[in-house]
Amino acid sequence: MILAHQVRAIVTRALARMRRGPGLLEQLKDLQGAHAALHTSAAVQAAHVALQAKHERWAEAEPLIESFLALSTIDRTKILSTDQGQYVVGTRNAATRDGWVAEVLAELPAGARLLDAGAGECQYKKHCGHLIYVAQDNAIYDGKGEEGLQTGSWDFSQIDLVCDILNIPEPDASFDAVLCTEVLEHLPDPLRALEEMARLLRLGGVFIITAPFWSLTHFAPYHYATGFNRYFYELHLGRLGFDIVDMIPNGNFFECVGQELRRVADMAERFAAGERPTALEVYAVQVVLAMVERMSARDTGSPEMLHFDYQVRAIKRQK
Repeated sequence: MILAHQVRAIVTRALARMRRGPGLLEQLKDLQGAHAALHTSAAVQAAHVALQAKHERWAEAEPLIESFLALSTIDRTKILSTDQGQYVVGTRNAATRDGWVAEVLAELPAGARLLDAGAGECQYKKHCGHLIYVAQDNAIYDGKGEEGLQTGSWDFSQIDLVCDILNIPEPDASFDAVLCTEVLEHLPDPLRALEEMARLLRLGGVFIITAPFWSLTHFAPYHYATGFNRYFYELHLGRLGFDIVDMIPNGNFFECVGQELRRVADMAERFAAGERPTALEVYAVQVVLAMVERMSARDTGSPEMLHFDYQVRAIKRQK
């Protein structure tokens, strides 16, 4: 590298020659050399500054790189794949609920009369072959709408009782069990609906309920509550004469985070002017999915804060 004092020396010699009166050509050559030296020195110094800045940036990134390299080969491969399917966190909401409902229905005695209140497309009828299955719905929702999450279509062809859930044309105590899954949030008056279903259950009958603890807008405009806490069931089922035998949270805080992370791209496209995650952001989502999957596996109580829904089984008390 040509140092500043060397440049000054070249300039000094050039000026001295000019005072001694050398030829013009020689003077110009010396001055050109000085200019070139100055230019080279500035370029080298600029390059040095840029290299130093780059080194500092790498130093800042070094802990991140070391953390990534410390992962197992499998974990690194999952992240770099950008395939969210590498993680199960946030994907088991419906499957867990459906599995629990199927188990509870299987435990009902053969020949029991079951009311599926707000049955919709009767998705649980397939588990009721041993029961006398009666489906009720108001058959209004058509699956269409611009707001929230919609299904696109809805089939009520299997409904037996098309009526308001607040006024079901059946006698008191005419059912051995009532099933009401993911319905309460779609009712303007869920308390009156509980009272009507309680009326229809015989003493000793089984009330099977699931409803969101929290939910995004769906089936709009028929979405009147985002969810129900355990205290809702304890208060209102208790006053209606039920003993709660099961109240099982489906999922936990980390599972909910995992579920909603998977919606980010679709939500951004829909509500953020068509934005899409950058390549770096896609990798970031993979990293966060890995984190919440690990934390979900070690969860010891976060459902009290957040989960998908409660799975409730209650027995109508004998008087």
